[in-house]
This record gives sequence, structure tokens and C-alpha cells, in this order.
Amino acid sequence: MTDKSIWDQEIAVPASVISYLDTGLLSKLPPGTNATGITASGASYWARTAKIEATDAEGNESGFFVKVHQGEHGKNMASSEFRAMSEIYKVIPEMVAEPIAWGEYAETEDTYFFVVRFHDLGGDVPDVVDFPALVAEMHTRGVSPTGQFGFAHTTYGGNNPQFFPPSDTWEECFTKGMEHMFKLEEKTQGPDEELERLREGLFEKIIPRLLRPLETDGRHLTPRLVHGDLWDGNASVDINTGQPMIFDATVFYAHNEYEHGPWRAPRHKMTKAYIDEYTKHFKISEPAEDFDDRGALYLLRFDILSSSLYPGNLRFRNL
Repeated sequence: MTDKSIWDQEIAVPASVISYLDTGLLSKLPPGTNATGITASGASYWARTAKIEATDAEGNESGFFVKVHQGEHGKNMASSEFRAMSEIYKVIPEMVAEPIAWGEYAETEDTYFFVVRFHDLGGDVPDVVDFPALVAEMHTRGVSPTGQFGFAHTTYGGNNPQFFPPSDTWEECFTKGMEHMFKLEEKTQGPDEELERLREGLFEKIIPRLLRPLETDGRHLTPRLVHGDLWDGNASVDINTGQPMIFDATVFYAHNEYEHGPWRAPRHKMTKAYIDEYTKHFKISEPAEDFDDRGALYLLRFDILSSSLYPGNLRFRNL
């Protein structure tokens, strides 16, 4: 569900793109699929979303969820989301709808889609006991294949690109990602002298103080696959199975505690209780005494991202 108090603009993509079954979209569905209809489903600030009613080659019900964008920016968002969700699906398929494809409409110009298996999701956030354990399992399984932090591809938080470049240290990776995010925020909301002064202190003092000790004095961090934007708007529960599901990922290989950033925001439904449960399954990184301060730093990144998304809404900048 979208929140009109945050952003009350019309979706840039016309509703007509989910009023029919495009042949370009149909060509990307699994062989033997018989698609019978399409109806609006879900909600997004940036795209049109719908459910495709279908049966498989054996006649069994086999629905799909599709997200439709337009323009070159939309093309990048569709391909990026397919890549990101495929990365998680390879690691922990039980938590993710199977990514099917991304591609281009054949009958409406400059229109692009991302399609996955359909899951009927409820309105509740995942359970505070089961969910953190599964997230910890994802981090345990998802070790960087190169040994580096970051991700070689651009991903999208909302409709803004984010890039954490492949890096040998977490401090370098996080710093470059934050520099990019501050530039996006300033482009959206305009310059601010106080924020500029605070930003200088952040990069010169705070980030080195909190992140460098993770990988010095004999300490080592293993880069772990993170969802990258794991707040309650990007997690739910499959109504039919009770299984927690995650979506809308902005993946990269990071310090696993980065994932907790949104769980520290009072505005979110997944709270510190989820962090407390997670640490029963994944040990806090040393130095442990910096745990909450690192968490505040990671939360800051999500507030800056939020401010970059909504021109004229200074709620997140004021935080």
C-alpha cells in the first residue's frame, strides 16, 4: 500500500499497460503456460503492478506477478530487479518468488516488465521469531564469490539508482555508496549548509571510526549477501504456506549488520526485537561495543535514501 502522506503524485506509467496481455510479456512466460487474464495487484509508487491469471502445461493454476515500467530508466529498473531477485533466489529460494524474466513489451512502445511467480501475500509483517532466523540463514549461505564487498551492477532503491562498487574493504564500499546517496539526496532536495557540515564530519570521522575497526587489529569481515532494503514494506507472509517472503531487493555483498538499518527506524513495524532475535543466530561483529553505533550509521543511509525519493518532502531530511 502506498502512503499519500509521503508521496501523492500519480504513477508515471499509464494504467493501460496492465489492461491487456502483451505478446512480448507472454513470450517470456514458461513453455506451456496458458495466460487467461491480467488484473491490477499490489502497489508501487514507480510502476504498474498486476497479477497474470494462468495455467501450466498440465492445466494447474500458475499465476504470475508483473511490474511494468516505461522509458530508459524503467528499462534499467526492470532488468536490475530481475538481477537482484535472481541473486537472492540462488541463495535462499524458500524466501523469494521465483524470478521468471524481464523484457520489453511488443505492443506498447518503450515499456518494460519484470515478472515472477505469484504468491498471495497477507498484510502482516513476518513473525519476529521465524523471520530473523531466515535472514540470518540467508547471510550465512550468501558469501561473496569474489571475496569483495559491493556489487558489480547498479540496483534501485525506489526509482533511484544505487551503487556499492566492488571493494576490498567494507569501509571503502560503504563510503562510496554513501557518497553517491548524498549526491542523489542533494539533487532531489537541493543544497543545505547544515547537512553539508554534518556530511563532512560523517566521512572524515564517523565512518572511519565505526567501520575501520571491523577489519583491523586481526579482525576480518566476510562479505555477505544482503537484501539491502529490508523494511516491512518489502517483506510479507504467503497466505497459503505461512512462509515469510521478501521482495524489491537492492542486493550487494556487505557487512551483514547493514541489513538491520531499517529495523532501527521507529516508523517501521519491524523493530529492535527483530535485531535481538537475529543476534541469537548470527554473532555480533567485533568490536561488539560499537554495535548500536554502527546500526545508527546504517540507519542513516536508509533515511538519506528515503529523502532522495520524494522531491519537496523534507520529512526524512529533517530526521
